[in-house]
Amino acid sequence: MHAWPASEVPALPGQGRDLRIHDTATGGLVTLDPGPVARIYVCGITPYDATHMGHAATYNAFDLVQRVWLDTKRQVHYVQNVTDVDDPLLQRADRDGVDWVALAEKETTLFREDMTALRMLPPQHYIGAVEAIPGIVPLVERLRELGAAYELDGDVYFSVESDPHFGQVSNLDAAAMRLLSAERGGDPDRPGKKNPLDPMLWMAAREGEPSWDGGTLGRGRPGWHIECVAIALDHLGMGFDVQGGGSDLAFPHHEMGASHAQVLTGEFPMAKAYVHAGMVALHGEKMSKSKGNLVFVSGLRRDGVDPAAIRLTLLAHHYRSDWEWTDQVLRDAEDRLGRWRAAVSRPDGPGADALVDEIRAALADDLDAPAALAAVDRWAERQHREGGTDTGAPGLVSRAVDALLGVAL
Repeated sequence: MHAWPASEVPALPGQGRDLRIHDTATGGLVTLDPGPVARIYVCGITPYDATHMGHAATYNAFDLVQRVWLDTKRQVHYVQNVTDVDDPLLQRADRDGVDWVALAEKETTLFREDMTALRMLPPQHYIGAVEAIPGIVPLVERLRELGAAYELDGDVYFSVESDPHFGQVSNLDAAAMRLLSAERGGDPDRPGKKNPLDPMLWMAAREGEPSWDGGTLGRGRPGWHIECVAIALDHLGMGFDVQGGGSDLAFPHHEMGASHAQVLTGEFPMAKAYVHAGMVALHGEKMSKSKGNLVFVSGLRRDGVDPAAIRLTLLAHHYRSDWEWTDQVLRDAEDRLGRWRAAVSRPDGPGADALVDEIRAALADDLDAPAALAAVDRWAERQHREGGTDTGAPGLVSRAVDALLGVAL
Protein backbone atom coordinates (compact mmCIF):
# COMPACT_ATOMS: atom_id res chain seq x y z
CA MET A 1 0.00 0.00 0.00
CA HIS A 2 1.36 3.43 -0.89
CA ALA A 3 1.15 6.56 1.24
CA TRP A 4 0.82 10.11 -0.13
CA PRO A 5 3.38 12.55 -1.60
CA ALA A 6 5.62 14.43 0.79
CA SER A 7 5.69 18.21 0.81
CA GLU A 8 9.16 19.72 0.95
CA VAL A 9 10.29 20.79 4.43
CA PRO A 10 12.37 23.97 4.21
CA ALA A 11 15.77 23.98 5.92
CA LEU A 12 16.18 26.53 8.70
CA PRO A 13 19.34 28.10 10.10
CA GLY A 14 20.59 26.58 13.36
CA GLN A 15 19.13 23.48 14.94
CA GLY A 16 16.01 22.62 16.88
CA ARG A 17 15.70 21.31 20.43
CA ASP A 18 15.03 17.82 21.73
CA LEU A 19 11.37 17.10 22.28
CA ARG A 20 9.89 16.94 25.77
CA ILE A 21 6.50 15.25 25.60
CA HIS A 22 3.78 13.75 27.79
CA ASP A 23 4.01 9.98 28.20
CA THR A 24 0.74 8.30 29.13
CA ALA A 25 2.54 5.34 30.71
CA THR A 26 4.46 7.44 33.25
CA GLY A 27 1.89 10.21 33.50
CA GLY A 28 4.50 12.91 33.05
CA LEU A 29 6.82 14.65 30.63
CA VAL A 30 9.79 12.77 29.21
CA THR A 31 12.62 14.12 27.09
CA LEU A 32 13.02 12.00 23.99
CA ASP A 33 16.59 11.44 22.84
CA PRO A 34 16.39 9.24 19.73
CA GLY A 35 19.46 8.17 17.86
CA PRO A 36 20.23 9.48 14.38
CA VAL A 37 16.96 7.90 13.20
CA ALA A 38 13.86 8.59 15.29
CA ARG A 39 11.22 5.83 15.16
CA ILE A 40 7.49 6.45 15.42
CA TYR A 41 4.38 4.32 14.90
CA VAL A 42 0.98 6.02 14.63
CA CYS A 43 -2.20 3.98 14.42
CA GLY A 44 -4.11 4.63 11.22
CA ILE A 45 -7.72 4.77 10.15
CA THR A 46 -10.35 2.10 9.73
CA PRO A 47 -11.39 3.29 6.27
CA TYR A 48 -15.13 3.55 6.27
CA ASP A 49 -15.60 7.27 6.99
CA ALA A 50 -12.51 9.44 6.47
CA THR A 51 -11.20 12.05 7.29
CA HIS A 52 -13.03 13.80 10.12
CA MET A 53 -11.51 16.51 12.29
CA GLY A 54 -10.71 14.05 15.07
CA HIS A 55 -8.52 12.16 12.62
CA ALA A 56 -6.96 15.38 11.39
CA ALA A 57 -6.15 16.57 14.91
CA THR A 58 -4.42 13.28 15.75
CA TYR A 59 -2.27 13.17 12.62
CA ASN A 60 -1.45 16.86 13.01
CA ALA A 61 -0.01 16.15 16.45
CA PHE A 62 2.32 13.46 15.19
CA ASP A 63 3.22 15.48 12.14
CA LEU A 64 4.55 18.08 14.59
CA VAL A 65 6.61 15.37 16.32
CA GLN A 66 8.22 14.56 12.98
CA ARG A 67 8.91 18.21 12.22
CA VAL A 68 10.58 18.79 15.58
CA TRP A 69 12.80 15.76 15.01
CA LEU A 70 13.67 16.81 11.46
CA ASP A 71 14.64 20.24 12.80
CA THR A 72 17.17 18.52 15.08
CA LYS A 73 18.78 17.13 11.88
CA ARG A 74 17.57 13.59 12.56
CA GLN A 75 15.99 11.28 10.08
CA VAL A 76 12.51 10.00 10.92
CA HIS A 77 11.28 6.45 10.36
CA TYR A 78 7.50 6.75 10.48
CA VAL A 79 5.13 3.80 10.15
CA GLN A 80 1.33 3.90 9.96
CA ASN A 81 -1.23 1.16 9.38
CA VAL A 82 -4.64 0.99 7.76
CA THR A 83 -7.15 -1.36 9.39
CA ASP A 84 -8.63 -2.33 6.04
CA VAL A 85 -10.59 -5.29 7.38
CA ASP A 86 -12.55 -5.02 10.63
CA ASP A 87 -16.11 -5.34 11.90
CA PRO A 88 -17.04 -1.62 11.53
CA LEU A 89 -15.85 -1.60 7.91
CA LEU A 90 -17.78 -4.78 7.09
CA GLN A 91 -20.90 -3.48 8.83
CA ARG A 92 -20.77 -0.16 6.93
CA ALA A 93 -20.30 -1.95 3.60
CA ASP A 94 -23.24 -4.24 4.39
CA ARG A 95 -25.41 -1.28 5.41
CA ASP A 96 -24.63 0.61 2.19
CA GLY A 97 -24.77 -2.45 -0.06
CA VAL A 98 -21.21 -2.01 -1.35
CA ASP A 99 -18.17 -4.23 -1.56
CA TRP A 100 -16.04 -3.87 1.56
CA VAL A 101 -12.80 -3.84 -0.45
CA ALA A 102 -14.09 -1.05 -2.69
CA LEU A 103 -15.25 0.94 0.35
CA ALA A 104 -11.84 0.61 2.04
CA GLU A 105 -10.02 1.65 -1.12
CA LYS A 106 -12.33 4.64 -1.66
CA GLU A 107 -11.96 5.96 1.88
CA THR A 108 -8.21 5.33 2.00
CA THR A 109 -7.79 7.29 -1.23
CA LEU A 110 -9.79 10.16 0.26
CA PHE A 111 -7.65 10.04 3.39
CA ARG A 112 -4.49 10.32 1.29
CA GLU A 113 -5.93 13.33 -0.52
CA ASP A 114 -6.79 15.03 2.77
CA MET A 115 -3.36 14.35 4.25
CA THR A 116 -1.72 15.78 1.13
CA ALA A 117 -3.88 18.91 1.27
CA LEU A 118 -3.06 19.42 4.95
CA ARG A 119 0.69 18.95 4.26
CA MET A 120 1.00 16.04 6.67
CA LEU A 121 4.33 14.28 6.19
CA PRO A 122 3.72 10.71 4.97
CA PRO A 123 4.94 7.52 6.62
CA GLN A 124 7.81 5.62 5.06
CA HIS A 125 5.73 2.46 5.46
CA TYR A 126 1.96 2.59 5.03
CA ILE A 127 0.70 -0.93 5.65
CA GLY A 128 -2.79 -2.43 5.40
CA ALA A 129 -3.94 -5.13 7.78
CA VAL A 130 -4.72 -7.44 4.88
CA GLU A 131 -1.21 -7.23 3.43
CA ALA A 132 0.21 -7.78 6.93
CA ILE A 133 -1.59 -11.10 7.47
CA PRO A 134 1.41 -13.25 6.36
CA GLY A 135 3.41 -11.64 9.17
CA ILE A 136 0.59 -11.75 11.72
CA VAL A 137 -0.07 -15.50 11.56
CA PRO A 138 3.40 -16.57 12.80
CA LEU A 139 3.13 -14.16 15.75
CA VAL A 140 -0.18 -15.67 16.86
CA GLU A 141 1.25 -19.15 16.46
CA ARG A 142 4.28 -18.10 18.53
CA LEU A 143 2.08 -16.70 21.31
CA ARG A 144 0.23 -19.99 21.39
CA GLU A 145 3.55 -21.89 21.65
CA LEU A 146 4.56 -19.65 24.56
CA GLY A 147 1.35 -20.49 26.42
CA ALA A 148 0.19 -16.89 26.10
CA ALA A 149 -2.73 -17.71 23.82
CA TYR A 150 -5.62 -20.16 23.90
CA GLU A 151 -8.47 -21.30 21.68
CA LEU A 152 -12.15 -20.71 22.30
CA ASP A 153 -14.62 -22.15 19.78
CA GLY A 154 -12.04 -21.79 17.02
CA ASP A 155 -11.06 -18.23 17.92
CA VAL A 156 -7.65 -17.55 19.47
CA TYR A 157 -7.33 -15.23 22.45
CA PHE A 158 -4.34 -13.60 24.15
CA SER A 159 -4.01 -14.11 27.90
CA VAL A 160 -3.32 -10.71 29.46
CA GLU A 161 -2.00 -12.47 32.56
CA SER A 162 0.96 -13.73 30.52
CA ASP A 163 2.47 -10.23 30.54
CA PRO A 164 3.69 -9.03 33.95
CA HIS A 165 3.64 -5.46 32.62
CA PHE A 166 0.00 -5.54 31.51
CA GLY A 167 -1.76 -2.35 32.61
CA GLN A 168 1.34 -0.15 32.61
CA VAL A 169 0.40 1.83 29.50
CA SER A 170 -3.04 3.10 30.53
CA ASN A 171 -2.65 2.59 34.31
CA LEU A 172 -6.36 1.86 34.66
CA ASP A 173 -7.98 -0.42 37.21
CA ALA A 174 -9.72 -3.64 36.18
CA ALA A 175 -13.21 -2.15 36.38
CA ALA A 176 -12.34 0.76 34.10
CA MET A 177 -10.60 -1.60 31.69
CA ARG A 178 -13.63 -3.89 31.51
CA LEU A 179 -15.94 -0.97 30.81
CA LEU A 180 -13.72 0.41 28.05
CA SER A 181 -13.17 -3.04 26.58
CA ALA A 182 -16.91 -3.40 26.07
CA GLU A 183 -17.14 0.08 24.52
CA ARG A 184 -14.11 -0.25 22.24
CA GLY A 185 -14.39 -3.50 20.37
CA GLY A 186 -13.72 -6.08 23.08
CA ASP A 187 -15.98 -8.87 24.30
CA PRO A 188 -15.48 -9.03 28.09
CA ASP A 189 -18.76 -10.87 28.62
CA ARG A 190 -18.04 -13.80 26.31
CA PRO A 191 -18.31 -17.06 28.29
CA GLY A 192 -15.27 -19.28 28.41
CA LYS A 193 -12.58 -16.63 28.38
CA LYS A 194 -9.85 -17.00 31.01
CA ASN A 195 -9.98 -13.28 31.77
CA PRO A 196 -12.76 -10.95 30.60
CA LEU A 197 -10.10 -8.56 29.26
CA ASP A 198 -8.37 -11.14 27.04
CA PRO A 199 -8.40 -9.77 23.46
CA MET A 200 -8.87 -11.78 20.29
CA LEU A 201 -5.77 -12.55 18.25
CA TRP A 202 -7.39 -14.54 15.44
CA MET A 203 -11.08 -14.74 14.57
CA ALA A 204 -12.12 -18.00 12.97
CA ALA A 205 -13.90 -17.64 9.64
CA ARG A 206 -17.54 -16.56 9.85
CA GLU A 207 -20.06 -17.32 7.12
CA GLY A 208 -20.38 -14.44 4.69
CA GLU A 209 -17.26 -12.64 5.99
CA PRO A 210 -13.78 -12.46 4.45
CA SER A 211 -11.16 -14.88 5.73
CA TRP A 212 -7.59 -15.91 4.97
CA ASP A 213 -5.43 -18.98 5.41
CA GLY A 214 -4.07 -18.89 8.94
CA GLY A 215 -1.86 -21.98 8.77
CA THR A 216 -2.27 -23.92 11.99
CA LEU A 217 -4.82 -21.33 13.13
CA GLY A 218 -7.28 -22.28 10.40
CA ARG A 219 -9.05 -19.81 8.15
CA GLY A 220 -9.96 -16.48 9.68
CA ARG A 221 -8.75 -12.92 10.10
CA PRO A 222 -6.58 -11.10 12.62
CA GLY A 223 -7.63 -9.25 15.74
CA TRP A 224 -7.14 -5.49 15.90
CA HIS A 225 -4.18 -5.25 18.27
CA ILE A 226 -1.92 -7.93 16.81
CA GLU A 227 -2.17 -6.19 13.44
CA CYS A 228 -0.31 -3.12 14.66
CA VAL A 229 2.17 -5.22 16.63
CA ALA A 230 3.17 -7.23 13.56
CA ILE A 231 3.64 -4.09 11.47
CA ALA A 232 5.55 -2.19 14.16
CA LEU A 233 7.90 -5.06 15.01
CA ASP A 234 8.57 -5.74 11.34
CA HIS A 235 9.46 -2.16 10.44
CA LEU A 236 10.64 -0.58 13.70
CA GLY A 237 11.56 -3.32 16.15
CA MET A 238 11.12 -3.10 19.92
CA GLY A 239 11.85 -0.01 21.95
CA PHE A 240 10.93 2.50 19.28
CA ASP A 241 10.60 6.12 20.34
CA VAL A 242 6.89 6.97 20.13
CA GLN A 243 3.66 4.99 19.89
CA GLY A 244 1.00 7.49 18.95
CA GLY A 245 -2.72 7.80 18.44
CA GLY A 246 -5.85 9.35 19.87
CA SER A 247 -6.50 9.19 23.61
CA ASP A 248 -9.19 6.57 23.00
CA LEU A 249 -6.46 4.15 21.89
CA ALA A 250 -4.54 4.10 25.18
CA PHE A 251 -6.90 1.31 26.25
CA PRO A 252 -7.42 -1.23 24.95
CA HIS A 253 -5.42 -0.87 21.75
CA HIS A 254 -2.03 0.35 22.94
CA GLU A 255 -2.23 -1.56 26.20
CA MET A 256 -2.93 -4.84 24.45
CA GLY A 257 -0.43 -4.22 21.68
CA ALA A 258 2.32 -3.54 24.16
CA SER A 259 1.58 -6.79 26.00
CA HIS A 260 1.54 -8.80 22.77
CA ALA A 261 4.95 -7.43 21.77
CA GLN A 262 6.50 -7.76 25.21
CA VAL A 263 5.51 -11.41 25.53
CA LEU A 264 6.66 -12.17 21.98
CA THR A 265 10.09 -10.59 22.42
CA GLY A 266 10.71 -10.84 26.16
CA GLU A 267 11.65 -7.16 26.05
CA PHE A 268 10.14 -4.12 27.79
CA PRO A 269 8.85 -1.61 26.87
CA MET A 270 7.48 -1.79 23.36
CA ALA A 271 7.77 2.00 23.00
CA LYS A 272 9.75 4.56 24.96
CA ALA A 273 6.77 6.92 25.09
CA TYR A 274 3.03 6.47 24.57
CA VAL A 275 1.67 9.75 23.29
CA HIS A 276 -2.03 10.46 22.87
CA ALA A 277 -3.94 13.29 21.25
CA GLY A 278 -7.17 14.70 22.67
CA MET A 279 -10.66 14.32 21.25
CA VAL A 280 -12.53 16.81 19.08
CA ALA A 281 -16.21 17.42 19.81
CA LEU A 282 -19.14 18.82 17.85
CA HIS A 283 -22.30 20.05 19.55
CA GLY A 284 -20.96 18.97 22.92
CA GLU A 285 -20.14 15.37 22.02
CA LYS A 286 -16.93 13.69 20.85
CA MET A 287 -16.87 13.36 17.08
CA SER A 288 -17.43 9.71 16.25
CA LYS A 289 -18.63 7.64 13.34
CA SER A 290 -21.20 5.89 15.51
CA LYS A 291 -22.84 9.22 16.46
CA GLY A 292 -22.54 10.67 12.98
CA ASN A 293 -21.53 14.10 14.31
CA LEU A 294 -18.60 14.54 11.97
CA VAL A 295 -16.96 17.45 10.21
CA PHE A 296 -14.94 16.15 7.27
CA VAL A 297 -11.75 17.66 5.88
CA SER A 298 -12.92 16.79 2.37
CA GLY A 299 -16.25 18.54 2.95
CA LEU A 300 -14.52 21.73 4.07
CA ARG A 301 -12.21 21.57 1.07
CA ARG A 302 -15.18 21.15 -1.27
CA ASP A 303 -16.69 24.25 0.33
CA GLY A 304 -13.56 26.20 -0.62
CA VAL A 305 -11.90 26.33 2.81
CA ASP A 306 -8.13 26.75 2.51
CA PRO A 307 -6.41 23.64 3.95
CA ALA A 308 -3.92 25.97 5.65
CA ALA A 309 -6.81 27.45 7.63
CA ILE A 310 -7.97 23.97 8.62
CA ARG A 311 -4.45 23.22 9.84
CA LEU A 312 -4.29 26.50 11.79
CA THR A 313 -7.58 25.56 13.46
CA LEU A 314 -5.97 22.34 14.67
CA LEU A 315 -2.78 24.10 15.77
CA ALA A 316 -4.74 26.61 17.86
CA HIS A 317 -5.50 23.81 20.36
CA HIS A 318 -2.90 21.95 22.39
CA TYR A 319 -2.67 18.42 21.04
CA ARG A 320 -3.57 16.80 24.40
CA SER A 321 -6.63 18.97 25.00
CA ASP A 322 -10.20 18.01 24.20
CA TRP A 323 -11.89 20.80 22.26
CA GLU A 324 -14.96 21.61 20.22
CA TRP A 325 -15.15 22.37 16.53
CA THR A 326 -17.26 25.45 15.75
CA ASP A 327 -17.66 27.79 12.81
CA GLN A 328 -15.98 30.46 14.92
CA VAL A 329 -12.72 28.56 15.48
CA LEU A 330 -12.45 28.14 11.72
CA ARG A 331 -13.16 31.84 11.11
CA ASP A 332 -10.49 32.74 13.65
CA ALA A 333 -8.00 30.55 11.80
CA GLU A 334 -8.92 32.11 8.44
CA ASP A 335 -8.38 35.58 9.91
CA ARG A 336 -5.00 34.52 11.33
CA LEU A 337 -3.94 33.05 8.00
CA GLY A 338 -4.82 36.31 6.24
CA ARG A 339 -2.80 38.38 8.73
CA TRP A 340 0.22 36.11 8.44
CA ARG A 341 0.17 36.06 4.65
CA ALA A 342 -0.11 39.83 4.50
CA ALA A 343 2.79 40.18 6.93
CA VAL A 344 5.18 37.95 4.96
CA SER A 345 4.20 39.48 1.62
CA ARG A 346 6.16 42.67 2.37
CA PRO A 347 9.74 43.05 1.12
CA ASP A 348 11.18 43.50 4.61
CA GLY A 349 10.17 43.43 8.25
CA PRO A 350 11.28 43.06 11.89
CA GLY A 351 14.11 40.59 12.50
CA ALA A 352 12.85 37.03 12.82
CA ASP A 353 15.73 35.04 14.34
CA ALA A 354 14.22 35.31 17.82
CA LEU A 355 10.82 34.25 16.46
CA VAL A 356 12.29 31.04 15.02
CA ASP A 357 13.77 30.26 18.42
CA GLU A 358 10.41 30.94 20.09
CA ILE A 359 8.62 28.53 17.76
CA ARG A 360 11.26 25.88 18.35
CA ALA A 361 11.08 26.30 22.12
CA ALA A 362 7.28 26.12 22.14
CA LEU A 363 7.10 22.95 20.07
CA ALA A 364 9.90 21.26 22.03
CA ASP A 365 7.84 21.88 25.18
CA ASP A 366 5.20 19.17 24.71
CA LEU A 367 4.21 20.43 21.26
CA ASP A 368 2.82 23.73 22.51
CA ALA A 369 1.50 24.83 19.13
CA PRO A 370 -0.77 27.56 20.59
CA ALA A 371 2.32 29.25 22.05
CA ALA A 372 4.06 28.97 18.68
CA LEU A 373 1.07 30.57 16.96
CA ALA A 374 1.03 33.38 19.52
CA ALA A 375 4.70 34.10 18.78
CA VAL A 376 4.00 34.41 15.05
CA ASP A 377 0.98 36.60 15.85
CA ARG A 378 3.24 38.99 17.75
CA TRP A 379 5.71 39.20 14.86
CA ALA A 380 2.89 39.80 12.36
CA GLU A 381 1.36 42.48 14.58
CA ARG A 382 4.73 44.22 14.85
CA GLN A 383 5.13 43.98 11.08
CA HIS A 384 1.72 45.61 10.49
CA ARG A 385 2.27 48.24 13.19
CA GLU A 386 5.82 49.41 12.58
CA GLY A 387 7.44 47.29 9.85
CA GLY A 388 11.18 46.75 9.77
CA THR A 389 14.29 46.83 7.64
CA ASP A 390 15.35 43.16 7.58
CA THR A 391 14.90 42.06 3.97
CA GLY A 392 15.33 38.41 4.91
CA ALA A 393 12.76 38.36 7.72
CA PRO A 394 9.52 37.71 5.79
CA GLY A 395 11.11 34.80 3.94
CA LEU A 396 12.54 33.34 7.15
CA VAL A 397 9.14 33.55 8.87
CA SER A 398 7.45 31.90 5.91
CA ARG A 399 9.99 29.06 5.86
CA ALA A 400 9.82 28.57 9.64
CA VAL A 401 6.01 28.41 9.66
CA ASP A 402 6.15 25.88 6.83
CA ALA A 403 8.97 23.74 8.25
CA LEU A 404 7.83 23.67 11.88
CA LEU A 405 4.05 24.11 11.69
CA GLY A 406 3.30 22.69 8.24
CA VAL A 407 1.48 25.84 7.09
CA ALA A 408 2.29 27.28 3.65
CA LEU A 409 2.06 31.07 3.58
